[in-house]
Amino acid sequence: MFEVGFTELLLISVVALLVLGPERLPVAARTLGRGLGQAKRAMAMLRDQVERELDAQAVSKELDALPLRQLEQELRSGINLQPQPQPQQAAAKTEGSV
Repeated sequence: MFEVGFTELLLISVVALLVLGPERLPVAARTLGRGLGQAKRAMAMLRDQVERELDAQAVSKELDALPLRQLEQELRSGINLQPQPQPQQAAAKTEGSV
């Protein structure tokens, strides 16, 4: 986003030391570090969530683009949709054929 060089960091440090004093400067730096860490984690989580949503939308569009008949035929060919005979029916068939 923006660049901060060594001289800018040194100037900010000197101003912070003069304004806050040596007693409160470490506490302020620790608080600032924690806040920046939380903000960074929140942005990473938001980015991941947006990427997952975009992936889900892309998959949905691809599924919508497939012809429904073709999808149905592929499902039927991949899954045996014929009903399996019940054990009683199978026994009756074998007894009658003997």
